[in-house]
Amino acid sequence: MGETEDGEADHITTDVQGQKCALVCECTAPESVNGKDNLPFLNAVLKNPVCKLYRFPTSDNKWMRIREQMSESILSFHIPKELISLHIKEDLCRNQELKELGELSPHWDNLRKNVLTHCDQMVNMYQDILTELSKETGSSFKSSSSKGEKTLEFVPVNLHLQRMHVHSPHLKDALYDVITVGAPAAHFQGFKNGGLRKLLHRFEMERRNTGYQFIYYSPENTAKAKEVLSNINQLQPLIATHADLLLNSASQHSPDSLKNSLKMLSEKTELFVHAFKDQLVRSALLALYTARPGGVLKKPPSPKSSTEESCPQDPPPLMRRQDSIPHHSDYDEEEWDRVWASVGKSLNCIIAMVDKLIERDGGSESGGDSSKDGEKDPSPVDSIITHPREDWYEQLYPLILTLKDCMGEVVNRAKQSLTFVLLQELAYSLPQCLMLTLRRDIVFSQALAGLVCGFIIKLHTSLHDPGFLQQLHTVGLIVQYEGLLSTYSDEIGMLEDMAVGISDLKKVAFKIIEAKSNDVLPVITGRREHYVVEVKLPARMFEALPLQIKEGQLLHVYPVLFNVGINEQQTLAERFGDVSLQESINQENFELLKEYYAIFMEKMPPDYISHFQEQNDLKGLLENLHQNIQAKKRKNVEIMWLAATICRKLNGIRFTCCKSAKDRTSMSVTLEQCSILRDEHQLHKDFFIRALDCMRSRQTQGALNESDDPETGCLTDNKPTSRHFYPVALLLVSSHLLVVWLILSLALLLAKYQ
Repeated sequence: MGETEDGEADHITTDVQGQKCALVCECTAPESVNGKDNLPFLNAVLKNPVCKLYRFPTSDNKWMRIREQMSESILSFHIPKELISLHIKEDLCRNQELKELGELSPHWDNLRKNVLTHCDQMVNMYQDILTELSKETGSSFKSSSSKGEKTLEFVPVNLHLQRMHVHSPHLKDALYDVITVGAPAAHFQGFKNGGLRKLLHRFEMERRNTGYQFIYYSPENTAKAKEVLSNINQLQPLIATHADLLLNSASQHSPDSLKNSLKMLSEKTELFVHAFKDQLVRSALLALYTARPGGVLKKPPSPKSSTEESCPQDPPPLMRRQDSIPHHSDYDEEEWDRVWASVGKSLNCIIAMVDKLIERDGGSESGGDSSKDGEKDPSPVDSIITHPREDWYEQLYPLILTLKDCMGEVVNRAKQSLTFVLLQELAYSLPQCLMLTLRRDIVFSQALAGLVCGFIIKLHTSLHDPGFLQQLHTVGLIVQYEGLLSTYSDEIGMLEDMAVGISDLKKVAFKIIEAKSNDVLPVITGRREHYVVEVKLPARMFEALPLQIKEGQLLHVYPVLFNVGINEQQTLAERFGDVSLQESINQENFELLKEYYAIFMEKMPPDYISHFQEQNDLKGLLENLHQNIQAKKRKNVEIMWLAATICRKLNGIRFTCCKSAKDRTSMSVTLEQCSILRDEHQLHKDFFIRALDCMRSRQTQGALNESDDPETGCLTDNKPTSRHFYPVALLLVSSHLLVVWLILSLALLLAKYQ
């Protein structure tokens, strides 16, 4: 197996009732799955591995060998720093757009000044947190004792990879990975008023019912405004670049290059025009006009679709830029339709001109003139072309300039109106709004750090699996979170935070690029409503990917959360409290899991599906999971086992979370590992409990009286080297036995002193 080659190891034999299972530990070298060439990539994510090696008997009295490895991840700090930098950039841009909103009436101007003051304070706080995080050079993970520290709010608690590598005598070697992490939650903010799920709902209800100082826009409209603004910022420079490339092709007098440049320009311009079809832009323009000093509407709106307009007979004239929407009472509301449609008209004229140039060029080479030119296009285009071999650049330049001017006018108006929409979101209950944004950023940062770690590990281990790679770019990956939080006291707020943070991961897409240097750490781009994580792969690994992924296709994830409280606090909640939060979360996420399964069965190739169905009875597992969720049984751990099994069979990424990712998490992970050995690798039935005890044993070296505590970084008596090997006696004592023990102890004390 090669364990002794990785590092020195001592052999320990654990004797349990006359039976022996071999434990070999401790080695610190990571295990290479796909060869040593991939180790630099893996080492960019994992750090400080701790390994334990076991040997257990199978049902046919042979031996299987297990290598258990726990590793820290340096992404615990890298991802939060990337994300905070992105937030600072986004907020500074938003603040600048608010300042450039133009002249407003006194009421709105005072609101804007108040918003800017608070937003500047928020940016300064983010910058201070980023500075403090940059100073962290010690541990590569945040211990549970630090979860309440303000400077480490964005960092996940105890983020680790727990890997089990099974060498079976009959079956193919297999890897089973679980990412363990503390539940994403804003511990420093506290849970006195609940978590994000409750706070966001309450905030939205209050906004909806209070509107005398501001204009109410639904969360969907606010998100739409952010999306359109983001599209504007992305598409405007792209259109300008493609327009310049078109002029460059014209100067070279290359018909093929001209056609390709025109195609790219047309595609980007059509996307640009499509972004403004939403009614939100028009209503925002009207709202902004009424917020100007003396703004009075001239007539009710009568929207007009730009698609009804035909190509103008003359190229549109250059449009004069304006600082804002007109402030006078004679404002024409339909002016926006004309301004917006002018972009499409300008593009149509450019297309007509390029067609004319190419046709006349072909006609001059063949010695004939085209008789169809006058029938196809407006006469102004014909009038511009006086000679077939005339400079194409000079003929296209005025039309390109007109397109840019029209586009600039549209961008100017749309940006101001949509920024005014965002002002409404901030104007109501300003401190509360920004604190909710901060809380959501904190929870999302913790969740994203774990997701990126899990995605990179999954990509590394499945890089040579064609079925997985096809599923990755065709369907996307399921990401299953197993929550062990109770629905009692503060853990209710943690669960509410966790549910929103995991749901927000739907905003994340991955893009795999080739690493151009030794730096293979992921990079995050985008904004709060849409993030793209760029994962860098070394050249050899990148070449093994399908063409669609190498060309930059975005890869999507489908996060689902199933929570089952298992501790003594959950017993109190089920008897005297409320478990409706857990039930609703499980039901909602089951629907999401079912949707993913439907997409998987629809989009994957038929030959793969037929083979897949032969190997996996997923439909039956889904039905069983649904029945268990509906049963509302107390501490129904069958939900966790079924969800985990479905995730593994769908090539998903597995997470296990509790409050601090220590006791409950370690119990769940070790139980899952032994269950896999029993169900998938024929572990001898008499050795299930023995294997479980062996994995949960505190012994990792010969005679351990002292060991390093990974959370404190110091030597402590009788502590395990891994948080997954904690003593579990207290966890195994139920509330009933605890009561009995207390009664018996009291009886003994009374008998002693009588």
